[in-house]
Amino acid sequence: MSKRVQAKYKINRRLGENLWGRPKSPVNKREYGPGQHGQRRKGKVSDFGTQMVAKQKLKGYYGNLTERQFRNLYAEAVRRKGDTGENLIGLLEQRLDAIVYRLKFVPTVFSARQLVNHGHVKVNGRRVNIPSYQVKIGDVIELTQRAKEMALVMEAGTSSEREIPDYISFDGHKATYIRVPTLSDVPYPVQMEPNLVVEFYSR
Repeated sequence: MSKRVQAKYKINRRLGENLWGRPKSPVNKREYGPGQHGQRRKGKVSDFGTQMVAKQKLKGYYGNLTERQFRNLYAEAVRRKGDTGENLIGLLEQRLDAIVYRLKFVPTVFSARQLVNHGHVKVNGRRVNIPSYQVKIGDVIELTQRAKEMALVMEAGTSSEREIPDYISFDGHKATYIRVPTLSDVPYPVQMEPNLVVEFYSR
């Protein structure tokens, strides 16, 4: 199991972007990095640095995955036919915790991971407690009855912060994963550049 080793908003401040588009993000008030040297003028960023930031943004967005997890997903994206960058986005969006987040069951991708870890999510009627579980087209995702009664879940469901994307069908009770999305389908609040991630690992 992967755990968040940093305060989530510190990721935002280090990258200088509101990764999840949340109104609480300190980047909305302080666009410079954290720490005593955060306001120093930034020098010119190298190609490697640009690629590294693109990787850190994508990795951080999905709950700050470990490097090993992310590299394994990249290796699978390379193995599959088609565009590697698009394959990588598809694999990230097929993670169970990402789908739970997209369905607005919880307010953050970190709480989505926790909800799955605690056994509150069912896939095709069976409990799955692995956040990285790869959901397949046609799979049905739902919450346990206990989870539906949680204040966090009820509050997230009524939030207008995000919309459920059209590659997931949701009737208010159960969701069906319809298709693997492309980069343009995914409602990222910031620009993601998987092509730069591919360049980073292809060096």
